[in-house]
Amino acid sequence: MNLTTEQDSYISTLLCGIDSSLWVTCFAEAGGQHVSGMARAVEELGLRACLTQSTMDSGEGLPPSWASRTSDDCIQSQKELYQKHHNTADGRIRIWLGIRQIMNSTDRLLLETRDTSRELKTGIHMHVSEIPYENQLVMDTRKVEHGTVSYLEKIDFLQKNLLAAHTVWVNNTEIGFLSRAGVKVSHCPASAMRMLGFAPIKEMLDSGICVSLGTDGAPSNNRMSMVDEMYLTSLINKGREVFANGTTDPTALPSETVLKMATINGAKTVLWDDEIGSIETGKKADLVVVNTNLWSMVPVHDCISSLVYCMRTENIVSVMCNGKWIMKEKKILNVDEGEVISVAKEASGKLLKRAGISIPNRMNVL
Repeated sequence: MNLTTEQDSYISTLLCGIDSSLWVTCFAEAGGQHVSGMARAVEELGLRACLTQSTMDSGEGLPPSWASRTSDDCIQSQKELYQKHHNTADGRIRIWLGIRQIMNSTDRLLLETRDTSRELKTGIHMHVSEIPYENQLVMDTRKVEHGTVSYLEKIDFLQKNLLAAHTVWVNNTEIGFLSRAGVKVSHCPASAMRMLGFAPIKEMLDSGICVSLGTDGAPSNNRMSMVDEMYLTSLINKGREVFANGTTDPTALPSETVLKMATINGAKTVLWDDEIGSIETGKKADLVVVNTNLWSMVPVHDCISSLVYCMRTENIVSVMCNGKWIMKEKKILNVDEGEVISVAKEASGKLLKRAGISIPNRMNVL
């Protein structure tokens, strides 16, 4: 039984999309089960997205409704979603293939996903090397020297259309594997600090890997703010230098690198940099308008530094995607913000009841 419905997915995507509309024009979703609900919401919001269906065909913790799924079932359902939604919404929606994580994937699912992505000429989204337990399990069960990246290299899964989310627990050899294969990495600093660890981002960038920024999902972050992620990326990776090299380096991940990670590297990561990611003749009109004349940014001497270290969400006043305003002067244009919030509250309450979850009061709060 699936506790969530397509309507839940639609409402959740609307809510997340409103939050995202405050700072972003395009996103990649790690995957749920109701992709059609996501696609409907993305089309209404006016955003650009790479959507995936999360797939798992083995391992512990599978929901009962997934227990009978085979790798062939997973591939077929994704092909159907591709045929239904890919390149819809004026070309703003692309369908990718999704692997949840190696711990819940057979080799057959991994290799069929790789081959299908080549057939459809689309991308793959996969969580990679998130925690030490994952690497240890791969070493124990799949007999490689280190972990997930080493195994994916062994079976020829690493390729240019793979978006490896997190990629925290990798060694220098594996960084070399990722670099040579052209794998793209999504760094999610807030989520990493909450439960994953310090990713070797500077080493990846130095090796030529395209590293972009992500927020991860709300359960792992709570804030869907790229503004926050840019700020955290620079600070966290400067601090990591102390532990990695025993000395401080305030030049590690300078502001211009972080801004590239949030813009053109993001476009490269979702395989869309021929059309978006920078303001150039011939590219799509996706842009964010920033008001620098607020207390948080005044005075602006170094524009790039101010965007990374001083900008807050309230500085963003308008957002355009595909040549159309989706937020103008702080007003979300394509959906009723108040109605979405009201419906989301109701839907989340019903979901908690279906799941049998009750949140206890831990403090007296008015």
